[in-house]
Amino acid sequence: MITNSTPSSQSSLVSPLSSPSSIWKIKLLYDGACPLCVREVNFLQKRDAGRGLVEFVDIADLDYVPEEHGGIDFETAMGRIHGILADGTIMVGVPVFHKVYEVLGMGWVYGITQLPVLGSIANFMYDLWANWRLKLTGRGDLATLVAQRQQQLDACASQCCQWPQA
Repeated sequence: MITNSTPSSQSSLVSPLSSPSSIWKIKLLYDGACPLCVREVNFLQKRDAGRGLVEFVDIADLDYVPEEHGGIDFETAMGRIHGILADGTIMVGVPVFHKVYEVLGMGWVYGITQLPVLGSIANFMYDLWANWRLKLTGRGDLATLVAQRQQQLDACASQCCQWPQA
């Protein structure tokens, strides 16, 4: 799925997320706490070879700020892989993989997903993976992870923003 809208409003355009000096072509929002996701990201970072064509954004990092990434909140990003093009277009699911591989000169890997029948099968298989990946990687369900993250953010906010007592 590709959309020029924010996750919360299908009629609002996403403002461009890049400055003229940016060289990235796509931001890849990934789960840095998912071992299989990290393995894929490590592979892609090697292919990027420091060119900065793909900006890798770890949504599991407590410093992740949705407003800096198309307004895609942690829970939404955890549900399906998201990519954001330099013009602000938000991509979700298999098209993200295709675009990242294309940007890195390996579009042929996911090129077959552009065929209607095979694309439908790829989307179906990805949806199965996305629905089960937390369980398959030995993690809690999405609601639990979201609650744990909020607790961590709350704890950080209460500890980080306190002035030392004199």
